[in-house]
Amino acid sequence: MDLNTLWFILIAVLFVGYFVLEGFDLGVGMLLPFLGKNDTQRRMILNTIGPHWDGNEVWLITAGGAMFAAFPNWYATLFSGFYLALFLMLIGLIVRGIALEFRSKDENPLWRKLWDWAACVGSFIPSLLWGVAFANFIRGVPIDAQKYYVGGFWDLINVYSILGGLVTLFGFLLQGAIFLSLKTDEPIASLARRTASRIWVGTTLALVAATVGTYLFTDILERLGVNPGPVPIGAVLALLAAGWFIRQGRDGWAFASNTLAIILSTATIFLVLYPRVLVSSLSPNFSLTIYNSASGPTTLQTMTIVALIFVPLVLLYQGWSYWVFRKRVSANPRDLHY
Repeated sequence: MDLNTLWFILIAVLFVGYFVLEGFDLGVGMLLPFLGKNDTQRRMILNTIGPHWDGNEVWLITAGGAMFAAFPNWYATLFSGFYLALFLMLIGLIVRGIALEFRSKDENPLWRKLWDWAACVGSFIPSLLWGVAFANFIRGVPIDAQKYYVGGFWDLINVYSILGGLVTLFGFLLQGAIFLSLKTDEPIASLARRTASRIWVGTTLALVAATVGTYLFTDILERLGVNPGPVPIGAVLALLAAGWFIRQGRDGWAFASNTLAIILSTATIFLVLYPRVLVSSLSPNFSLTIYNSASGPTTLQTMTIVALIFVPLVLLYQGWSYWVFRKRVSANPRDLHY
């Protein structure tokens, strides 16, 4: 394995970590106004993600930094071609962060309702746009021979990208609902479990539709054949298992199964891409790959050394934080901070 492939895998791992962890953050944010029937319940819901949401976003920052350093041409083409979509995503994340910090600054019900809905909308936008973006990665966007994006914003909106957006939207909603069933006391836990059961149906339908779309709109048949291999099949089986565990009331296993579904679904995207990082819809020869978009060997070697030192430390710290805040959130006033 060369360093180019290694960094492609590491970036995939960073996105996997982001989608798994930020997935339940965004899902909780979208569900906040609907599952919280009063201010106390909404504060309980927010307290489930309070210690974690900003730390989870580090995975995205690290993934972006790794793309910039390891594959600068990928980073440049992506951020120029997807500029408006990424700008909207950034606005959503900013609004959500502000909402989580500001809602507790005033006890006025209108003030808190405003920021609760801001958190919901701010979570909805990136949840939808992540699927749109990654669907376009593998479907292809207009990139010319000079590796420049020559399309517009509306080139990113198509049937397949919308299906991809629905997959991430429903997948994150499901992750958030299961997380709440794990982390809250009654009555929120039961309501979250029932909500997860309904969302699971939408998630399954979206995944099936996106799978069919992948065979219709991408080159997966040429690259992987009719049988795509164990990874995407495992994603489907994990999602089916999550639905079964939800109905059995086994929240921990349901969360683990849906997490596995997210991991394998994200891995499938990178498997379809490899060794490309951004497919050109104009010509296969114009696609960005891990070789024609990469930094020099010295840069990759230096980054590898830094990653081997600091990534384990970050994982240890984040694992410790989840262990410290592992208990369910109750309606005890001393536990309500948001």
